[in-house]
Amino acid sequence: MSPNPVSSNPILRRTLLWSAVSMIVLAIVAGGIGLLVDGGEGLVSGLLGVVLAMLFLGITALSILIANRWFGDPLYVQLFFAIVLGGWLLKLGLFVVIMIVLSGQPWVSPMVFFLSIVTGVVATLVIDVIVITRMRLPHVSDASLPSEAPTDQAPGVQLPTVAPEDRAPGRHNLIQDSPVTDAPAEDGPRS
Repeated sequence: MSPNPVSSNPILRRTLLWSAVSMIVLAIVAGGIGLLVDGGEGLVSGLLGVVLAMLFLGITALSILIANRWFGDPLYVQLFFAIVLGGWLLKLGLFVVIMIVLSGQPWVSPMVFFLSIVTGVVATLVIDVIVITRMRLPHVSDASLPSEAPTDQAPGVQLPTVAPEDRAPGRHNLIQDSPVTDAPAEDGPRS
């Protein structure tokens, strides 16, 4: 486990907090509208739809927060994807089981249930957009810079210097600091 928190954790925590508050408000509104439209069945359907929307959308953020606890571990990437994929599979399994159990139940108002789930999903998407646009996250997060800059030259290699007048575009004439003594002299003209 790493003592350094991952820089996305505050964003995920804030998203979960705002989503929970919005779901409480949405549950009151959806339950009230469901009660007015379809009585007790509408109330239960509205509340159940909002709770399921919060549950399904909260599992992903919660699984990322849990997976980030292993940041810095050599197996972090594998653990991260295993936990997040496990959360998605859990959501899929829960969704299928809950929809099979709730289909055809006499105490569920299908339209109120459907609209409350859709409203919950849209509300959490809006919250995600607002939180992400207002939070500051570095472009390169959780990166550490080296303590010493590596040298630009390999050991034993001397680079030629460039005279200022040779820096014009397209000119690549390099002026050597010292004449080369190892090369044989050529006396004849070149052709």
